[in-house]
Amino acid sequence: MFTLAEVASLNDIQPTYRILKPWWDVFMDYLAVVMLMVAIFAGTMQLTKDQVVCLPVLPTPVSSKAHATPGNADVTTNIPKMESATDQDQDGRMTNEISFGASAVTPDIPLRATYPHADSTVPNQETKKEKKDPTGRKTNLDFQQYVFINQMCYHLALPWYSKYFPYLALIHTIILMVSSNFWFKYPKTCSKVEHFVSILGKCFESPWTTKALSETACEDSEENKQRITGAQTLPKHVSTSSDEGSPSASTPMINKTGFKFSAEKPVIEVPSMTILDKKDGEQAKALFEKVRKFRAHVEDSDLIYKLYVVQTVIKTAKFIFILCYTANFVNAISFEHVCKPKVEHLTGYEVFECTHNMAYMLKKLLISYISIICVYGFICLYTLFWLFRIPLKEYSFEKVREESSFSDIPDVKNDFAFLLHMVDQYDQLYSKRFGVFLSEVSENKLREISLNHEWTFEKLRQHVSRNAQDKQELHLFMLSGVPDAVFDLTDLDVLKLELIPEAKLPAKISQMTNLQELHLCHCPAKVEQTAFSFLRDHLRCLHVKFTDVAEIPAWVYLLKNLRELYLIGNLNSENNKMIGLESLRELRHLKILHVKSNLTKVPSNITDVAPHLTKLVIHNDGTKLLVLNSLKKMMNVAELELQNCELERIPHAIFSLSNLQELDLKSNNIRTIEEIISFQHLKRLTCLKLWHNKIVTIPPSITHVKNLESLYFSNNKLESLPVAVFSLQKLRCLDVSYNNISMIPIEIGLLQNLQHLHITGNKVDVLPKQLFKCVKLRTLNLGQNCITSLPEKIGQLSQLTQLELKGNCLDRLPAQLGQCRLLKKSGLVVEDHLFDTLPLEVKEALNQDINIPFANGI
Repeated sequence: MFTLAEVASLNDIQPTYRILKPWWDVFMDYLAVVMLMVAIFAGTMQLTKDQVVCLPVLPTPVSSKAHATPGNADVTTNIPKMESATDQDQDGRMTNEISFGASAVTPDIPLRATYPHADSTVPNQETKKEKKDPTGRKTNLDFQQYVFINQMCYHLALPWYSKYFPYLALIHTIILMVSSNFWFKYPKTCSKVEHFVSILGKCFESPWTTKALSETACEDSEENKQRITGAQTLPKHVSTSSDEGSPSASTPMINKTGFKFSAEKPVIEVPSMTILDKKDGEQAKALFEKVRKFRAHVEDSDLIYKLYVVQTVIKTAKFIFILCYTANFVNAISFEHVCKPKVEHLTGYEVFECTHNMAYMLKKLLISYISIICVYGFICLYTLFWLFRIPLKEYSFEKVREESSFSDIPDVKNDFAFLLHMVDQYDQLYSKRFGVFLSEVSENKLREISLNHEWTFEKLRQHVSRNAQDKQELHLFMLSGVPDAVFDLTDLDVLKLELIPEAKLPAKISQMTNLQELHLCHCPAKVEQTAFSFLRDHLRCLHVKFTDVAEIPAWVYLLKNLRELYLIGNLNSENNKMIGLESLRELRHLKILHVKSNLTKVPSNITDVAPHLTKLVIHNDGTKLLVLNSLKKMMNVAELELQNCELERIPHAIFSLSNLQELDLKSNNIRTIEEIISFQHLKRLTCLKLWHNKIVTIPPSITHVKNLESLYFSNNKLESLPVAVFSLQKLRCLDVSYNNISMIPIEIGLLQNLQHLHITGNKVDVLPKQLFKCVKLRTLNLGQNCITSLPEKIGQLSQLTQLELKGNCLDRLPAQLGQCRLLKKSGLVVEDHLFDTLPLEVKEALNQDINIPFANGI
């Protein structure tokens, strides 16, 4: 037999699971406990009380009551054969067993005992008197025979339901208990349930939940005030748009959603009790991550829902089964039963009449059990109705969104939805507070608060550096947002934001009066109206790096005072739908446009600003640039770079750019430059860069480009330098590094204005003396050649500041290097052992650039 404590343990679910037990499950648990008590009570009573008590049914007497003498109290009856049997005790005396139980046939008729021998003597007078006075009928059954008959008749005459009802009730109750709690114990579901309950409890108690709800409550009250005063009284800088898409040309600010955490709204004081410390913020961020992973894990299946439906169906079927068979056996429990055990040879009687002592109590308990089962069954039917009345595999946070203004809380499905429906039956406040951790806007707000805790003004100040242009620069990388303290750095010149997907530029940016350059690297920043107005008027240089053109913020195309725009990303023009660049015609003051992409033609949108551009740079990733006709419209462009565009010839459209001063065609496939004669029409062209191509020869027609000052032919396949190059009297820089040139023509001495000569990586073995007539030379790079000696006339280059000789066949350096007064050791690139060949005074002169700053440091 089970004890109450042992059976109750089946219903001992963790207290935290109560939030997933609706009122009907709780009520059914109580009903199950009552049924369990009824079963245990009935079983205990049945074990502790006598089962049945049986008496033999005596034969009908010969002399009935009607023939008896009125005054005679003794009636003689016929006794069966076994009735005259006597037992002899150890003293030899004859004794008769008399039944002390009332006769079942004639319990009210007094009888006189009949002895087998009429002449037998009685030992004494008292005994004789006792034999005359007893009532009832003599059965001649001893105690052991009664016990035997009781046991026989308990199994033969008593119905099975009277015997096993307590045990059946106990088994049924245990099955119902197991069915009610199976989904909490089943391995496939219990892990999800435990995880959900754990997360739900932490979300409910999280300080971030209280803070978020408090802030939205404050904002809602502020909105109500604004509604009372009327929409026309809204500040002009507040956007009322509710779209999530990119801002239009007229509204280039942050678009609003239903969630009111935008910084565009008036600042609302939040009670100090809701301010989060760093630890609370970290815990809240961990909760957001747990909720996100749990949702992804649970939403893809509906096992919990199906299991709950199955166990409810099982309980309903169990109720119907119990009710059907129990109702048929209610009347089977009776107090009186007739028993025919067929043991006449042992007792001398064929029929016995038995009484079931527990019949009355069991019948009452059975009726109570049926009543409880009926209530239990009605609740099961209601549960089934609830399960199929609405789609429980879908859950909408519509009410939560309306009450808390969290408009971005997503609807959930499958097991996640079912668990939330169950929680709503306990308390809908749990779902409301849990919804805070499903909101991306809420998560972003938390990140913003944590970010401001971490990135204080002092920490940001430590990250400010000086760039190559001697400007104060701050680079923020992979943050959850832009810290508020950034906008307190009013002296900042350059702001770089990289991999910050939720970057927002609030109105406080207007404090940064020195800010003129902004970098957005994979950072589709949103701006408020006031911030946009400031950027439109003050921003001069903007760098935007993106993966898809849709990442370019729409407000970029409205910065009318922008001077420089750098776009780096995918702008594939083969499919016009992928080009996505908005019109640039609003950028009226744009002078420099730098595009690093994979273009096959110059986008038509670029021609919108063509008349204003002075510099156009297109860096392709190796995609062949085919269509260049639109370049003809850029009449004011002074610098043009077409790098890595797979060009095979110099584009003819370039010859129409009359104001062109610098042309860079680096890293193409140009093999011949016969078209260079057409450059004579470009009167202002001073710099020509044809480096990193496959040019074999320089045509003599280059002499017609008389205004050239810089000529770059490095990393080509040149084998010689034509004399025509040295007729360019204005040439100041000549770079022919990394070619196959073996000789420097003596005509090089004609370049009296030459200041920079680069011949590194060639096959030159002799330096002509005429080279040293170029007395204005400042840079002379002769490394990685075959030069065996350096002429002493090197001393004539008094303005030389950089000399590269490393990688040659020199065995010594001339002492005349000391005459190059501007040359220092930092500008002399040569092997150490060659430097040691110089006289001591020359080495001391070259080392002065090291000693002077050392002395100053002292």
